[in-house]
Amino acid sequence: MTFPALEQAHRREWAAVLAATMRLTRDFDAAEDAVQEAFEAAMIVWPRDGVPPNPGGWLTTTAKRKALDRMRRADALARKLPLLVVPDGSPEVIEDQRLRLIFMCCHPALALNARVALTLRLVCGLPTSEIAHLFLVPQATMAARLTTAKKKIRSAGIPFQVPDDLKSRLPAVLAVVYLVYTAGSTDRALELASLLESLLPSPEVYGLLALIRLSAARSAARFVDGKPVPLASQDRSLWDHAAIAEALPLVEKALRGAGPYALQAAITALHATARSYADTDWPQILALYDELVAVYPSPTAALGRAVALAEIDGPAAGLAEADRLSVDLGHYYLLHAARAEFLRALGRGSEAAEADRMAASLAPTPAEAAFFDSRARP
Repeated sequence: MTFPALEQAHRREWAAVLAATMRLTRDFDAAEDAVQEAFEAAMIVWPRDGVPPNPGGWLTTTAKRKALDRMRRADALARKLPLLVVPDGSPEVIEDQRLRLIFMCCHPALALNARVALTLRLVCGLPTSEIAHLFLVPQATMAARLTTAKKKIRSAGIPFQVPDDLKSRLPAVLAVVYLVYTAGSTDRALELASLLESLLPSPEVYGLLALIRLSAARSAARFVDGKPVPLASQDRSLWDHAAIAEALPLVEKALRGAGPYALQAAITALHATARSYADTDWPQILALYDELVAVYPSPTAALGRAVALAEIDGPAAGLAEADRLSVDLGHYYLLHAARAEFLRALGRGSEAAEADRMAASLAPTPAEAAFFDSRARP
């Protein structure tokens, strides 16, 4: 039980422990080192003495002690004494600390990719190697990016605080969580969205959380024997229908705001509640995409609309839309995958194979590349 408990504590408490320690050290690296040492200490102490009643409190106290030890060794205790008056461990203070950390990592002064990487490192506690894997870059490159982002926070004087105008800054935070989700780190995105829902409940937060939950509920059917399975061919009995049902009330609450994540969640809900691909309510999905593209235009939303249009008006209509999007989405593997489907349905096999080969060359994972390559072969 001990190590599962430690893993659970890492997922649930890392951000709060790091934020509390940063208020003491006022230094990223010192705080990270102290928190890491606290978790290492837990690996030794918890199996011997048992899991403490309050794991987060134990880790926070240990991390602060580790940080103070470092400060003493550096003969800096006197300089840091004014910072030793720190908040207690009440739920309100812990929530404030987590929010401080999230809003600092997601500050608009940072480049969007830097916000994502920093959030994964500081809020989620992912190791640099795992973040590098998600970004498809060498570990040394990601380490340098994280260092640069931290220096930017210091040099720009980005405050470690919750902004007064939450409404204006919340979209920047949601954009980071959404990018974590679209990068394929669904579990981490789900943790972040759930944390935001507990700290800042609002229609857009509900929408993003519903979108991620609905996606996670269908994940078991997306790959079989390591190979991707298109939506039309997925075994829907593998979907977590209980999780889908639990996410639907969130969609309803999200639609009170009708923001971009709410609309995407509503589209995903229609897919998730259809008993079969043939039973999908494509007219309603197209209507939602029309609203999404009109109010929150993006090339990927337009591609989703093209797929829905093809289901209603035929593959020629979908192909025309996809070709129109090629200027903005020529680098996106799913555009070429969609074109291949449309071309194949129109009987243009050689062109479909070429589109599949292009999708394979741009696919983000070897499994997806192999799947599109196999479709390109006669």
